[in-house]
Amino acid sequence: MSQATPAPRDREGSRDNGLAVRAAAARALAPVITGKGSLTGLDDHQVVARDRALFKALCFGTCRTLPRLEALAGKLLAKPFKARDADVQALLLLGIHQLLYLRIPAHAAVGETAGAARLLGKEWATRVLNGCLRRLQRESAELQAEVDRDPAVALLHPRWWLKALRQAWPDDWRAICEANNTPGPMTLRINRRHGDREMYLDRLAAAGIPARLCAHAPDGLTLETPRDVETLPGFTAGHVSVQDESAQLAAVLLGPSLAPRPGARVLDACCAPGGKTAHLLELFDIDLQAIDSDAGRLARVEDTLARLGLSATLAEGDATTRDWWDGTPFDAILLDAPCSGSGVIRRHPDIKRLRRPSDIPRLAELQGRLLDNLWPLLRPGGTLLYATCSVLPEENAEQIERFLARTPEAVATTPADMAWGRASGAGRQLLPQPDSHDGFFYARLERHPA
Repeated sequence: MSQATPAPRDREGSRDNGLAVRAAAARALAPVITGKGSLTGLDDHQVVARDRALFKALCFGTCRTLPRLEALAGKLLAKPFKARDADVQALLLLGIHQLLYLRIPAHAAVGETAGAARLLGKEWATRVLNGCLRRLQRESAELQAEVDRDPAVALLHPRWWLKALRQAWPDDWRAICEANNTPGPMTLRINRRHGDREMYLDRLAAAGIPARLCAHAPDGLTLETPRDVETLPGFTAGHVSVQDESAQLAAVLLGPSLAPRPGARVLDACCAPGGKTAHLLELFDIDLQAIDSDAGRLARVEDTLARLGLSATLAEGDATTRDWWDGTPFDAILLDAPCSGSGVIRRHPDIKRLRRPSDIPRLAELQGRLLDNLWPLLRPGGTLLYATCSVLPEENAEQIERFLARTPEAVATTPADMAWGRASGAGRQLLPQPDSHDGFFYARLERHPA
């Protein structure tokens, strides 16, 4: 199970930086392991530039393998750390992750992780950490075999997640878990206003950046190795954006409604961070209004549009209300609904720790209210595209089934002949695929006269 994966490696002669990056990672992880924070908006500027890739690898990798790391920590510790020492617990988990999963010399994984406790003001912990990690070196095979008897540990998912996935996808749940445990690839979306993806693929090749065309998204290509966006040709000039292949399919499904109607009035509800907003504007001549209830996230949409040279009407607004609406119906509505994120766990591994079983019915209730509130804003003959980055039927096929049952004028028009995903009720479900797209659900609905 403990197969090393490529990761930024420590450099000789950088012990002080090695201590600092591990201490910073422990501070970032402590709120996550206690269920009080997330890695969203992780600030890598707290470490020197050359250590930022390692910092991210430590934080995200530890979250990705957390169930296994915590099980091993329980075997290594004589007694648990106190609640106030969550940062020391995080250091221990970081050390285990380095020894089992990263190509970091063992002496650095042990010595610099233990030594980082001094930077946290807890020198007493250096001896404890050093002892635990050295014991893991000696007894690694036995300890791993012991904890892996628990499927939740071996598959790196809490038990309730395994139960939910097994119930939803009895033939695919294990493959979903394995995909969740593998970092997602870096996929780009080409801005057609500056050329097609074949032209951009040539630009990448000229820059020595290997990539391949996406199989399903006509504007997508995937890099062989993730890299800083600032190194991508034309990124700052708006020629390309980062967006998963599955997310790019929203424009494919809305295209038949928008392409024949220049100037179509479109609503992008729950629009942040703005990837789908920008894609629609790149492709179609539309009058787009984008709303989001989070002012900070809405600012990110504004920044994205500015980089791409695009414009839309942006407004802070709650899509469960209508106080932001001017009363003019929309020709199309994109509802990218808040959801469990169960289809993008590989990109946000802290979801496995932060989500609770009780979140799913709460989110499903919110999704239903959003559908009911936005539907009357659609003109007769208009199209609503419902989307989530979830693989759970309660949020997807079952949600749309309930909506159709209570909304006589709503008719499902999701294509049945798409080359991607699989039919799921009145919609289409994509499951996360290694080296390919995230998990996503789409359902396209048309409003007919009642």
